Amino acid sequence: MDRLRIQRIRELAIEKTLFLCALVSVLTTMGIVLVLVFETLSFFEEVPILEFLTGTTWAPSFRPQHFGVLPLINGTLMIALGAAVIALPLGIASAIYLSEYAKPGVKAVVKPVLEILAGIPTVVYGYFAISFITPLIREVVPGTNIFNAASASIVVGIMILPMVSSLSEDAMRSVPGALREGAYALGSTKFDVSTKIVVPAALSGIIASFILAISRAIGETMAVTLAAGATAKMTLNFFESIQTMTAYIVQVSLGDTPYGSIEYRTIFAVGAVLFVMTFIMNIASMWIKNRYREVYT
Repeated sequence: MDRLRIQRIRELAIEKTLFLCALVSVLTTMGIVLVLVFETLSFFEEVPILEFLTGTTWAPSFRPQHFGVLPLINGTLMIALGAAVIALPLGIASAIYLSEYAKPGVKAVVKPVLEILAGIPTVVYGYFAISFITPLIREVVPGTNIFNAASASIVVGIMILPMVSSLSEDAMRSVPGALREGAYALGSTKFDVSTKIVVPAALSGIIASFILAISRAIGETMAVTLAAGATAKMTLNFFESIQTMTAYIVQVSLGDTPYGSIEYRTIFAVGAVLFVMTFIMNIASMWIKNRYREVYT
């Protein structure tokens, strides 16, 4: 009887410990959101929200001050778009190869090597962009700035490639083999099975991986800070210097801006915009995954 009581007490202690761990995560998230909201509201007490969301000039550290966040959003979306153009096709192609074509021995080598890219520090990617990618771009396009969006887009695309490839390959691998065998029985080729059977069946997981990867690209900090520069302006030229929202937050957080000033509060306003963008994309990813998920029995 005493042994049973001790076991129940032990189980209760484990349950409460796990609950406290979960509660810490929830409270931490709530604390981050509350700080972000309160500081952002303080910022909007001094700067009209319409000016912030529609202005095309971002110069909070100069006189006269301008607080239009559109140049930062423009730079962020340029990097995300450029990275998506690189990572999504390569990611889905490598996922199809690993799922449908690669032999077990090859897959055991290729997939871990591909996923090593996700473990490289982002600051290393930034220096790689400056020292290797940018010189190559400048040889092809001589007028390219040293800091430019193209170099940052390429390196961020390489960074998010493992996420697209790994998640898409997992989604394809979950497709039942009976679908493949039925297609082969009807005379389909491996390419037909891969592109017309497996990919459509795993589409929800593939699209979710795309959205999560783009969210990662939007939130990337150090690589774009080093490679893209710090020039906040409205442009669509990938060979010019730009500034993303994360790069601006890094710039202000270096300590030169007085605490509590309007310039200091801009990082919370910009962070709130970034938070809303990534939050919406994550919600969209979960909705697409649940909406179009195929259930096999």
